[in-house]
Amino acid sequence: MATRCMFQNSNEIGVFASLTNSYCLTGIAGSENFYSVFESQLSSHIPVIHATVAGCRFVGRSTVGNRRGLLVPNTTTDQELGHLRNSLPDSVVIQRVEERLCALGNVVACNDHVALVHPDIDRETEDIIADVLGVEIFRQTVAGRAIVGSYCKFTNQGGMVHPRTSLEDIEELSSLLQVPLVAGTVNRGSDVVGAGMVVNDWSAFVGLDTTSTEISVIESIYKLGAANNNSLARQMDTSGGQSSIVTSMRSSLIDQYT
Repeated sequence: MATRCMFQNSNEIGVFASLTNSYCLTGIAGSENFYSVFESQLSSHIPVIHATVAGCRFVGRSTVGNRRGLLVPNTTTDQELGHLRNSLPDSVVIQRVEERLCALGNVVACNDHVALVHPDIDRETEDIIADVLGVEIFRQTVAGRAIVGSYCKFTNQGGMVHPRTSLEDIEELSSLLQVPLVAGTVNRGSDVVGAGMVVNDWSAFVGLDTTSTEISVIESIYKLGAANNNSLARQMDTSGGQSSIVTSMRSSLIDQYT
C-alpha cells in the first residue's frame, strides 16, 4: 500500500528519504513526525535509520542503493559513514564514491538487478556501482532528460517514468529493466517522480499532495498487495502492447498537458 507523508512543508519526500528492500534512510528533521511514519510501517521488517550526508538532510538525492549496498558521495564525513555502517545490516556494503555528479540519487536509478545512469557519469563510478550494488548498468535518458534518478522510479516489480515519455521509450526501457513501466506523476501532477516518492517491493510512501488516482496507479504498477497484483495482471496487455494503466493515467493528465 502507498502512504502519504510530508517532510516538514515539502511533498518531495524522495529528496529526504531513501528506501530499499533491506533498509530505509530518513533525513533528520525538526520533529520525529516524518521518521515515525516510516518506522511504523517498516521497523518490523527493515531498519529505519536517521542520517545526514555532508551535514545535509537530503539523503534521498545524495545517496543511491539497493538491498546489497549503499553508495554515498565523497563529501560524507567519517562520522556519518561510521554511523551508517553501524546501523545498516551486515550484508549491506557501503562505499564512498569520487564522482563529479555527486547527487547520486539524481543520476542513478536502480533496483536489485539493473541500474540506469546519467550518460556522462564517470567510467570508474560505473564500475563501482556494478560491483557494490551487483547490477547491470545502462547509460540512458528518460523523456530526453539525463537525470534519470529524478524522472523515473522502479523496483523489482515495476516502475514509473516521466509522463511525457513516449510509448517507444517506455517499451525500450521496460525491455532493458525487465519490469513493466507506466508514465505517471505524483503530488498532483509533478513529473519529478523520483523525488516525489520512495518505494520498495512491498510498500510505498508518497507526498501528501498525491491524488487518489496517482496512488491507484502507483499501487498497481508496483504490485503493492495481492488485490493490486490481480488488477495489474488483468490490465496489462499480454501481447506486449500499451497497458490500460498507461491509457488511464494519460487520460487523467490530459487537462494538464494539453
